Amino acid sequence: MKKLNWFARPDKFKNRLIMVILGVILMGFGLSMIIEVHFGTDPCSAFNQGLTTHFPISFGTAQLFLNLVFFVVVIFKSPDKIGYGTIANMVFVGYISDFFRFIYSKLLPADFFTGFAVRVGVLIPALIIFIFGAAMYMTAGLGTAPYDAMPYIISEHITKIPFKYIRMTWDIVFMALGWLAGGNIGVVTIVVAFFLGPVIAWEQKKLAVFIS
Repeated sequence: MKKLNWFARPDKFKNRLIMVILGVILMGFGLSMIIEVHFGTDPCSAFNQGLTTHFPISFGTAQLFLNLVFFVVVIFKSPDKIGYGTIANMVFVGYISDFFRFIYSKLLPADFFTGFAVRVGVLIPALIIFIFGAAMYMTAGLGTAPYDAMPYIISEHITKIPFKYIRMTWDIVFMALGWLAGGNIGVVTIVVAFFLGPVIAWEQKKLAVFIS
């Protein structure tokens, strides 16, 4: 059985841990704004949003519960993908998003995110922040979020199909599930499902200098 990934990539561990912490905070912050502008979210978040319409739980709790289900699978199938980044992502991103949305509700007018110009103006920086945060946490190499680890596990058993197609299919399935559950599906969901991987791969090359 493979070992857990807690101390994988020990070189420059402090820098990697800082990248994980900052990355998770940025992801939660960016996601909070993406949710507010209602142009859709990433497929996983869309499904979790749908869960909140059927159960009396917060978005952060839905995010945690779904990842816990996948976490069990990862423990048995590919525990080497588990590390500090795994726990930080699955536990804190959703709750950080909930926290910032609570702050918005207290400090901003109730209709702040309803105007089209404001929504578009907020969307672009929100996407940049979210993607940059995701690239930071992934580049750190201290574990993979359970949702993100599942396509890797599937690809290990379906070797004839390139990983990128498995990842795209995985996201598209959750985009469909999110739509069925009543989650926020929109242009952002489609963009993330098809283009998030390549963009993050490009950013990872730029960020690698901090841990090399």
